[in-house]
Amino acid sequence: MKSLLALLALALLVPALLAAPLKPFTAAQLPTQKNLDEASLAVESAMTNGGFEKVGEYSPYPTTQILVFTNETLKDLATASEKGGFGAMLRVSVTDHEGAIQIAYTTPEYWYNAYHLQGDLTSVTEAITKALGKGQAFGPKNGLEPEELREYHYKFGMPYFSDTLLLADHEDYQTALNTVEKGLQNKAGGVSKVYRIDLPDKEETVFGVAMTQKVSSDVFIMKEVDFKEMRSSAHLPYEILVSKGKVYTLPAEFRIAISFPDLSMMGANSFMNIMSAPGDIADALKAVAKGK
Repeated sequence: MKSLLALLALALLVPALLAAPLKPFTAAQLPTQKNLDEASLAVESAMTNGGFEKVGEYSPYPTTQILVFTNETLKDLATASEKGGFGAMLRVSVTDHEGAIQIAYTTPEYWYNAYHLQGDLTSVTEAITKALGKGQAFGPKNGLEPEELREYHYKFGMPYFSDTLLLADHEDYQTALNTVEKGLQNKAGGVSKVYRIDLPDKEETVFGVAMTQKVSSDVFIMKEVDFKEMRSSAHLPYEILVSKGKVYTLPAEFRIAISFPDLSMMGANSFMNIMSAPGDIADALKAVAKGK
């Protein structure tokens, strides 16, 4: 009997031991599409038929379209987690790279752990896999284990997920929301709104934003960091989180690194080439958070 129990325990343990480390993006497996518009329509149809709600879309440059989706489970997971709004969505990228259409999405398990979400993610993973298929995961050469993602920071002295950057502190949630909406409408700091997701039964809202000025711009940053054959376009867009009266973002040293964890510190296509980006991003988003 003891031997049987031991074998059963081993059988349950082996799949976990053999599970591949996680990577930030997963290639979709949809029929070949002729162009960006056709591919984007195919993605939207597949995702909405799969129970997801499209909350926004964004074209940072002519060769790329990013569609953002959520569903009730994602919002519930975010509601149950500290600053969970950062993980309340899935991003799907459609990229024309040298004439080939690439479709990819943010790997649910990767971002679930990176953003410290709590609860059962199974239905989300199953739904997007059914909608878009599950090709090869990609990003860094070597993936990260769930426990590594929950403790992730790029280098010694660099911020963790918990080191959120406070952009502004308002008297209450509604004031904070109104101020951020005003800042986005005014395109303060060159920042505009891509989407908004309100979390149920929680004074928390996440905005996805497009950035266009100086070295905070999405075009400048992606030109430096997204250089591999399979593009990581679903890194975008960046987020602003309103939680009660406070407005937060993730430090660029974390937010960029979690999408590109194997990016070198120095050399061609390195963090050194965007060393001014964290400060510029913070300044641009602070302008939004203060409604300028």
